[in-house]
Amino acid sequence: MKTILTTAMLAGFLGATLLPAPSALAGQAAAKTPAPAGAPSAADASRGDAYYYFTMGHLRQHQLQPDMTANDALAQQSIDYYKKALELAPGSAVVLEGLAEIYARTQHIRDAVTQAQAALKIDPANLEAHRLLARIYVSTLGDMNAGEVQQENLNKAVEQFEALLKLDPMDAYSALWLARLYRFENRHTEAEAVLRGIVQRNPDSGPALEQLSQLLIDQGRSAEAIDLLKRAAGGDSSPDAYDLLGNAYAQSKDFARAEQAYRKAVEIDPDDPDHRRGLAQALLSQQKYAGALEQYRKLAQADPGNAENHVRMAQINRRLGQFDEAAANLQQAKHLAPGSVEIIYNEALLYQDQGRYGDAVKLLSDTIAGMKSRGAGNPGALAILFEQLGSAYRAQQNYPAAIESFEQMETLGPDARKRGVLLRISTYRDSRDLDRAIAETKKELATSPKDPDLTVTLAMLYGEKPDTAAATGLLQGLLQGNESDQEIYVNLAQVQQRGRQYAEAERSAEKAEQLAQESSGKESAWFMLGSIYERQKKFDQAEQEFRKVLAVNPNSAPVLNYYGYMLADRGIRLDEASSMIRRAVQQEPANGAYLDSLGWVCFKQNKLAEAEESLRKAARREGHDPTILGHLGDVYLKLGQSERAAELLERSLAEWQKALPADYDAERAGETEATLKTLRRRLAQKSIPETVKPQ
Repeated sequence: MKTILTTAMLAGFLGATLLPAPSALAGQAAAKTPAPAGAPSAADASRGDAYYYFTMGHLRQHQLQPDMTANDALAQQSIDYYKKALELAPGSAVVLEGLAEIYARTQHIRDAVTQAQAALKIDPANLEAHRLLARIYVSTLGDMNAGEVQQENLNKAVEQFEALLKLDPMDAYSALWLARLYRFENRHTEAEAVLRGIVQRNPDSGPALEQLSQLLIDQGRSAEAIDLLKRAAGGDSSPDAYDLLGNAYAQSKDFARAEQAYRKAVEIDPDDPDHRRGLAQALLSQQKYAGALEQYRKLAQADPGNAENHVRMAQINRRLGQFDEAAANLQQAKHLAPGSVEIIYNEALLYQDQGRYGDAVKLLSDTIAGMKSRGAGNPGALAILFEQLGSAYRAQQNYPAAIESFEQMETLGPDARKRGVLLRISTYRDSRDLDRAIAETKKELATSPKDPDLTVTLAMLYGEKPDTAAATGLLQGLLQGNESDQEIYVNLAQVQQRGRQYAEAERSAEKAEQLAQESSGKESAWFMLGSIYERQKKFDQAEQEFRKVLAVNPNSAPVLNYYGYMLADRGIRLDEASSMIRRAVQQEPANGAYLDSLGWVCFKQNKLAEAEESLRKAARREGHDPTILGHLGDVYLKLGQSERAAELLERSLAEWQKALPADYDAERAGETEATLKTLRRRLAQKSIPETVKPQ
């Protein structure tokens, strides 16, 4: 049975907010002469027809699926019905707004804007027309290439959201968008005011808290952001508030407190993967690998189809030296996400940690060639692969191939070019071609004279010569007299230390400590100061600085290694030294410097088999390091393998003679030379046959 909808039924169906007052919808269509008594007037008939066509257009519009933008039949029917309604009610803002909406749904943007603007001329308080225009202008922002057009649409979007908030100050959605656009325009004060208004009305508003805290962090007001989120996270707050607090602590590099906040979020809502993922990352940042691995395992169990969790587990396995487990996790990730560049990248890293540099080179080269042949490689992905390929070649000491890889990387966009240039320069440095590294840096600075990264790079290269005056002059030119100088003072301390200007280096490191606002900055200053004292043989003062770092970061691998080696080299507190070095190696089992330290402390403890094993691993990774070669030679000498010892000591002495000026250790090189001379005499004496006694 067909049902005929009467005007009254239509009005009830659509609701008062969708339709205008009858007089507005009918417009001028009402007859001027009165209708006969008891008969419907021309105005009633016209109004009823307008309601009918508006309703049919509205129904056809809502039959479109939410993700459908162009079902030609339904969309065109909706447009036609709206147009007929407009013919009968040309002054209806609601019909114009409905027509504008369907035009927007079907990507007729110009027509949508025209109709929405027409609706606002009739009814400036039409919220839906304002919202539609705001959505349209926002949607065009990412698509515009011309800067002027982009700015014009940004201004129009801001105008619409401002109008919406004047009409409805409680419209949180519009307020959030307006704050976002204010931030994009660097109107931070206005953005902050809007966001604080939302938070004042709704203290648990996650999106507002997230935007406001990020705005404060971006302005260097991390303490304010944390205070805001701590208050929001008090009592029975939602887990999202604790999640945001964890994010704020993490961005401030206070990972211990970040861990606490994320744990609270997980406790309240253990099924939300974002909370657990934040907790895993906070644990990972503190080198709490076992705890981080446990969290990623739980994430993998909850979402077995997510390859990322297996990649993260593989990264932790690799850091722990669990190479078989890392390979298994990467194999599972490849099954879930075949062809993923991130997985290939991590597989190459695993090969390098295993010392399988040839396999890493082949994997990366084949992947790059395959992507190029298919035309499937986006520049960002290719840049990542070329960077890792260059790294693998550098590990092989194949410096020409590494430089060629970085040159290929430089062709893949401005960001990749800059990164590739810096990597190429550091490769020249690693190959001990310091003059070429300096020349290339100067060449780049000629085109970008105000680039701070290139300036720091050139300064550090001068420090290697060591041309301390030139290095210091460049770095001092970067000082701005504020907190941002902290890293510059650390760099100054380093070049002054290399130039053996120890008093100046101490002052620079102390200045870096004073300027540090975060614990990580203080750690770097303390570590630098400790190494400066150690070079001067002020061992007690060096220990004080290293202990400061370990008090706030007990798992700092660089400090554990340096401190442990300092004790081992002096032959004191060997058990303590061994414990610290082993903790560093546990975190980075493929680090050649850490393996050398472990081998040396084992040598001092007379654990010669373990010393040999560790030092051989170190030599495979750092085959041109004179210290490692000398240590391995000393082990073989103590084992009575004089010829092998002599071979390694000769290689060590040759590498000392090729070392960069700042790396040259005259005392150690002299010790190696003296040991080698004694050993050569002994070997020569053994090779002389005994004189035959006369009969």
